[in-house]
Amino acid sequence: MRITYPSIDKLLARVDSRYSLSVLAAKRAHELQAGDPEALLKYKSSKAVGRALEEIAAGRVTIDPEHHASLD
Repeated sequence: MRITYPSIDKLLARVDSRYSLSVLAAKRAHELQAGDPEALLKYKSSKAVGRALEEIAAGRVTIDPEHHASLD
């Protein structure tokens, strides 16, 4: 499967690495599947991972810098 929307370039502009992107998308997809509220009004994707990537591209889901700093 290939991601065409949102583009990988747009996604990587929001996070610092592909690894961070995959972890953030996976965590958000799990939250969506568990029933957490959606961050956008309309989605192009019907799947949780696609919706998570759309939210990241829109800047509605980000990595928590305080949590990230506490791990260092």
